[in-house]
Amino acid sequence: LMMSVTPTRGCLLDLPWEDILVPHILCHLPLQQLLSLQRVSKSFQSLIQLYLANMRCFDSSQIGPAIPRAAFVNLLKDNEVLQQLALQNCSDWLTDQDLLPVIGQNHHLHQIQLKGCAQLSRHALVAISLSCPNLRQLSLAHCEWVDSLSLRSLADHCKALEAVDLTACRQLKDEAICYLVQKCGRLKSLSLAVNANVGNVAVEETAKCCPELEHLDLTGCLRVKNDSIRVLAEYCPKLRSLKVKHCHNVAESSLSILRSRGVELDVEPPLQRALVLLQDVVGFAPFINLQI
Repeated sequence: LMMSVTPTRGCLLDLPWEDILVPHILCHLPLQQLLSLQRVSKSFQSLIQLYLANMRCFDSSQIGPAIPRAAFVNLLKDNEVLQQLALQNCSDWLTDQDLLPVIGQNHHLHQIQLKGCAQLSRHALVAISLSCPNLRQLSLAHCEWVDSLSLRSLADHCKALEAVDLTACRQLKDEAICYLVQKCGRLKSLSLAVNANVGNVAVEETAKCCPELEHLDLTGCLRVKNDSIRVLAEYCPKLRSLKVKHCHNVAESSLSILRSRGVELDVEPPLQRALVLLQDVVGFAPFINLQI
């Protein structure tokens, strides 16, 4: 009789897996802890495999400073619903052979981060363009394998792009950038930094084709000059930030137009720079009326 009225203790695994555990509990745990749970029991292993198959976001940095290739393949082998994929921590070993199966079975991706993944090839970008029509954000910073043909494929198939990072993609020239912005007029953020091949033509075409542009990074683009900055000011009323550090042919005469509109610039006005230098030399800032 006593046993019949004693309440039984429930187990976490008794909760509905797909309706409760996966969407409302496991999603709040760090990925590294979830992987550790697999070692508790076969039931927990099955639960975590179900979670991995239904993951919407995968960020390799959540696992640690580096993730083994075998672990990466195992984690994503059953997932077909990814929306965000960040693989910068895989840059030491990630190749087309590792990435293409993941891209090929995930057609809902809208954000991909491949910064520094130097061992990929242009085939990776072509695969992304063909498999991810809803792509919104793409980082290819320091991926020198990106060429004009693969970028054309991206522009032809991913016209909803809003943010593209092409920092140090040194194969790209004005012509390739022009083709991208002509096809992807919704761009709000674009980085062309550290590319000596990018000049006025690319910047002016970007300004004319992307009226929604808010952020543009031209750091180290030595061929960019004042004329293109003036075009940028004319055609991009929503511009919020512009980086032109180390653009030696861009002067205050063009930047002042944007500065007066409140655009955030990464270079100070000449007078302000002079005051900073003076302060460094003499140890104090003299009183000067900056409004004169």
